[in-house]
Amino acid sequence: MAYIDTLVNTFGGRWFDMHWNPQINTSAWRSAINYYVRLLQDYGPPTASSNGFNQNLTLFENGHCAMWVDATTAAGTLFDPRESAVANNVAVTSAPVAVTPLGSHLLWTWALAIPSTSRHSAQALEFVQWATSKQYVQLVGETYGWTLVPPGTRKSTYEQAQYLRAAPFAQLTLESILTADPRRATLDPVPYVGIQFVGIPQFPNIGTQVGQLIAAAVTGLESTDEVLATSQAVTERVMRRAGYIH
Repeated sequence: MAYIDTLVNTFGGRWFDMHWNPQINTSAWRSAINYYVRLLQDYGPPTASSNGFNQNLTLFENGHCAMWVDATTAAGTLFDPRESAVANNVAVTSAPVAVTPLGSHLLWTWALAIPSTSRHSAQALEFVQWATSKQYVQLVGETYGWTLVPPGTRKSTYEQAQYLRAAPFAQLTLESILTADPRRATLDPVPYVGIQFVGIPQFPNIGTQVGQLIAAAVTGLESTDEVLATSQAVTERVMRRAGYIH
């Protein structure tokens, strides 16, 4: 759903209007989903509807996928000749833009957290500090290669000459992080924060259900119109139960 959300954004769509009314069964969503379904049906792998990050990574790094839109965290592996058969024949660029560039690239967060119930919180904090430190970045670069340094962890990484020389994707990654705006990701105004998700507790449930419905469109079990109508109804039901709409 992460990429689908950015597609919807760039086609001018949104999840909700300013009164939390779902906006899924709309022309913007229809254009975005038709585009997505057509791409995967005509050019995608046979198992496109069930592939996740690891499956697509394997396809791409073995030369079985010509184009992949996903997280910058994959770039290091794709440019590492020890892992990737296409390391010397790969390039990176921004995702396509349809109607608007707003929300066309996502911003995600992988955070290290310490449970309040932990009996070893002091040790955990020490690990977190080490795993996000300049020393850790240096250790990874010197031990495994600079392309495998975790991107986006530290701003100082993008000031490392060794990293910039080894990672052709570094500058684009930094620019993407700095220009992604979770508070202005849609053409029309919205009441939520988020680019490829909606920052409310109900969204994981909504996103999962809508994602499964769109997968049915990719496999040809449902039409786009059927999927959007059902997705609209499902989302309205969740939002009504949660008290957002009446």
